[in-house]
Amino acid sequence: MRIIDLRSDTVTRPGKEMLEAMFSAPVGDDVFQEDPTVNELEQYVAELFGMEAAIYASSGTQTNQIAINVHVQPGDEVITHVDSHVYKYEGGGIAKNSGASVRLLDGNRGRLRLDDIQKWINNPEDVHLPLTRLVSLEDTANRGGGAIYDFEEIKKISSFCREHSLPLHLDGARLMNAMVENGVDLKVYASQFDSISLCLSKGLGAPVGSVLIGKKDFIKKARRVRKVFGGGMRQAGIIAAGGLYALKNNVERLKVDHEHAKALEGALNECAWVKEVIPVETNIVVAVLKDEENRDRIIAKFTEKGIKTIAFGPGMIRMVTHLDVSVEDIDYTIAVIRSVS
Repeated sequence: MRIIDLRSDTVTRPGKEMLEAMFSAPVGDDVFQEDPTVNELEQYVAELFGMEAAIYASSGTQTNQIAINVHVQPGDEVITHVDSHVYKYEGGGIAKNSGASVRLLDGNRGRLRLDDIQKWINNPEDVHLPLTRLVSLEDTANRGGGAIYDFEEIKKISSFCREHSLPLHLDGARLMNAMVENGVDLKVYASQFDSISLCLSKGLGAPVGSVLIGKKDFIKKARRVRKVFGGGMRQAGIIAAGGLYALKNNVERLKVDHEHAKALEGALNECAWVKEVIPVETNIVVAVLKDEENRDRIIAKFTEKGIKTIAFGPGMIRMVTHLDVSVEDIDYTIAVIRSVS
């Protein structure tokens, strides 16, 4: 039976050309900063974003947690969305790794506005309150159904943070999905942030890895934290080559994933058992069911037909399109969606 895996865009597998690039990659010891392929990837990403330096790590969770650890001290406070990945899906890492508290805000589909942030900057003269030391955004917002930030809002938040000497971090796990849609120059966009975590193993299709980007002194500190977190890798060029290939070849094709997601959205909106579909902006489709209790039964029906989906909270099912999902797979999935009752 054919299997169509829509649980996440992390399930992609490297194609022939990417594998060839990985197998032929020159390697060295990256802890000594002697792996030429890792060095090439880091330089390529830094130049692509118009930032000074970058460091390669094994995952987006690691790059996020390294960034937070560099930015804050134990007892400080991080402002982020209540559904942000750095808080919700990274194993309590902000508390465990950095000893920091979190101010959770409820914005719009995983996105924060300046109005949400500015009233929660703690008075540094009040000894009862933790020091507000970092603001963290997520673009696209996973829990918001792949929602894209309004760049004008990002600029407002960035300006405010700089006025208050607050670092601004971006969890850009699916940033390239946003960039192919919003039309903003990548360097102009990146200039709004002090640090950016870019994941290579989601829609871009690399098997492993994320890159953390920032100023040279920031990345120097990040390299030490990566080592403390056990993230120092040796001949990592074998996997870094996959990320380099992905950035050079798989960015523009993300639009295809978005078109596929819109097609699934249209089919789901026709279903009597669907209450609503969170408006699709990129490659994430979230269906909200009329009856919450039907969630697991509907997921099971999809599974019987060879389509893997995932629960996304009470009464919600998520589907994520990616480069391993073909037009034929989408047509078949739409037919199955319409057959479910």
